[in-house]
Formats: sequence, structure tokens, C-alpha cells
Amino acid sequence: MTADKVTQQRAVRRLAVLLAGIVLLIAILLLAVVVGAVSIPLRDVWLALQAPGTTDDYQIIYTLRIPRGLCAALAGANLALSGCILQGVLRNPLADPGIIGISAGAGLAAMALMMLAPTLTAWVPMAAFFGALGAAAIVFFLAWERGVNPLRLVLAGVAVAAFFGGGMTALSVFFSDKVQGTVSWMAGGFAGVGWQSVRMILPYSLVGMAGTVALYRRLNALQLGDDVAQTLGVHVNRTRAMLVALAALLAASAVSVAGLLGFVGLIVPHVMRLIVGSDFEPLLPCSAVFGAVFGAVLVAGADVAARTLFSPMEVPVGIFMSFIGAPFFLYLLRRRLNAT
Repeated sequence: MTADKVTQQRAVRRLAVLLAGIVLLIAILLLAVVVGAVSIPLRDVWLALQAPGTTDDYQIIYTLRIPRGLCAALAGANLALSGCILQGVLRNPLADPGIIGISAGAGLAAMALMMLAPTLTAWVPMAAFFGALGAAAIVFFLAWERGVNPLRLVLAGVAVAAFFGGGMTALSVFFSDKVQGTVSWMAGGFAGVGWQSVRMILPYSLVGMAGTVALYRRLNALQLGDDVAQTLGVHVNRTRAMLVALAALLAASAVSVAGLLGFVGLIVPHVMRLIVGSDFEPLLPCSAVFGAVFGAVLVAGADVAARTLFSPMEVPVGIFMSFIGAPFFLYLLRRRLNAT
């Protein structure tokens, strides 16, 4: 088989994976609208949207379920893109905005703003962004040893995440009268989100995705090593800083609406790398689409669990991610240590 034919087959497979992800995303978003404490048949969904405001189903669909599904898809896509970028920048499959402390920094800043200045909720993504950048800077400083040492990075990230987690606990203690509104947010989930949350995350998602499209070639160049990337005309330090800032923006926007939802940025890029390869041109869009699918699946799954297993209580999706993501991370860590 010639090299051209192999390349063509690889391109067809990558396109097929991307299209399959888009179809699956649409199907899961429809499922998220249909499934819930009140089941609404798909035919009734169509009838309700054709005659806005005339049925009770319309209020449930438009006010609750559609914005919740969109927020879940956007948050999942942003976390997956953030994890994919960090894994590429650090050349470390264990990198993830939650594991290396970025999500915790974003969470502390967002929680502080929500508690101390609840009237400024529109600025939560920006506060989370600066918190994420601060956490990333600390982790990189602690992990630097003639370059970023991957094991030191994970250990530093765990320490920084624990430190910022202590900060969130301290806020909960000192402002116990205001903590009730942030409890479900800290657990990670989409309960109570509405169109305001969609408007909050959407601009940052668009900026982050546009930046990803603009920088993916430089990210590919970094995989060849700093010296080779420089010969290709890439300003290594500036590019790495831009990519980390982009990953922080994407993670922070997701944290601002979904709370501390961990492991999406670890699992999705890793699985996509096994399917489509390590070229970031197909890897980034596939990670974004399947991250959106993953987020929507979590919402639909949480609705089903809340309705069938724990009714009338709704289980935060962050709990599901903890049970799924922690064993997956331990598996990756053990495989990487055995490889070294």
C-alpha cells in the first residue's frame, strides 16, 4: 500500500470520526431535552417549539433543558480543548486543567467573586481566567527544572490544587451564610443553569476556539522539540505562553458555569489521540466535539439517575466524573511510570 493511499485512508477515518461525533452530539442534545423528571416525547417537543409559550412543556424545554444542554456541551468542549492543549504544550498525557491545579485556581477566584460580590456574576469567567492563569504560573514555577519536568508538574499540580481547595473551604467557613448557593457548583454540575449561563460561557468559548484554530500549527511544531520548532519560525516561549493562556481561558469559562468538573480534559483528548492520532489538526476538533458529547451525556445521565435512582434529589455530574475519571487517571499514571 502506497504512502499516499495510507494518508488518504487516515484522512477519511478522521473525517468520519468527526462527523460521527457531530451526529452523536445532536442526538444526545435531543435526548437531554426529552429526558428528565418529566419525560417529554420528541413529537411534543416539536409541537411545543412550533407554538412558543402556549404549553407547559415549552417552559420546561426552553427555560430549563435547552440552555442546560448547551452549557454542558460548551463546558465539555472547552475542558476537552484545554486538556488537549496542555497535553500538547507539556508533551504529557497526564496534563489536565483539573489535575495540574488550573481548575482549582479558577474555582477559587470564581467562588470568591460569587460570595464577596454577588452582583458582579457577569465577571465570573474573567475572574476565573485570572485565577487559572495564577495557578498555571505557580505550577510551572514549581515544576521547572531546565524545562518542565512531567512528574514534577503533576506533583506540583496536586499540591496547588490542594492549596486552592483549602482556600475554597476557608471561604465556605468564613462566609457560611452565603455558601448554600455554591455547594452544588463546587460539586460540579449544571443544575439551575439558564440562558444567562449560556450568554456567560459562549463568548469565551468562541474566543478560545478561534485561538485554537489559529495556533494549532504551532502546537504541532512544539511536538518536534524546541530547537526544531525554532528553525520552523516558531517563537517557542511566546507560543507556549499563548497556548497556556488559551487553555486557562477555556478551562476558566467551563468552571464559571459548571463548577469543579474534573477529568473531562484528561479522558477525552487521550481517547481521541488513540483514534485519530497525535496530529493536532484533527485532534483538536475531534476533542472539542466529543468533549461536547461527553458533557451532554453527563447531563442526560444525571437526569436519568436523579429520576430513577435518587428521586427527587439530583446528583451533580461532578460525582459521576470522580468515579469515572479517578480510575482512568490511575491507569494512565501506572502505565506511564511502568514505561519509564
